[in-house]
Amino acid sequence: MTGDNRIADYIRSLESGHGDLCDQIAREARKNHVPIIRPETAAFLKTMVAIVRPLRILEVGTAVGYSALLMAQVMPEGASIVTMENYAPRIAQARRNFRQASMESRITLMEGDAGELLGQLSGSYDFIFMDAAKGQYLHWLPQILRRMDEGAVLFSDNVLQDGDILESRFAVQRRDRTIHARMREYLYELKHRPELETSVVPVGDGVALSVKRRIS
Repeated sequence: MTGDNRIADYIRSLESGHGDLCDQIAREARKNHVPIIRPETAAFLKTMVAIVRPLRILEVGTAVGYSALLMAQVMPEGASIVTMENYAPRIAQARRNFRQASMESRITLMEGDAGELLGQLSGSYDFIFMDAAKGQYLHWLPQILRRMDEGAVLFSDNVLQDGDILESRFAVQRRDRTIHARMREYLYELKHRPELETSVVPVGDGVALSVKRRIS
């Protein structure tokens, strides 16, 4: 958890795991430095999906399929997931993991750049999990909002950037300044758009939880 490693360690100590396959995927991902959601974020994500009970889930950023499989564990009967990934080696691994979990019929993996793929979607989604290139969140937001009806939830991960979001742009490394500026603008947009009700939660590396509401 951002800001207090003792609390994060304690929360992680309470976890009982997510089943043999998901736990194995997580161990291998961390061993191979594949970016997956942190344990406390995984628990929060599953809880939110269980609360919302979405029938149509969109995930931007598949990696090796870990978070999609976590959501699949708690989504309602008849629900489905569309997930997007642009990195070929991870696409192959994700497909193997979906096949091993017998989830190929309920999880559709779209290959390519998310900015282009978002423009190819039709219909709306009840729950959207954003966990891809952090510098692109802001650019993708208008397309994401078009796919959200009233009551839909947007769950954006890694929004606090290990605490760097608090710093001046001159205090972060030069290579990270563009992402830093875009994430700050993204959070401002989430908090100031009249059609969104947003809370920024300091769990894991920071989650922005947004609900689309009716504008009166």
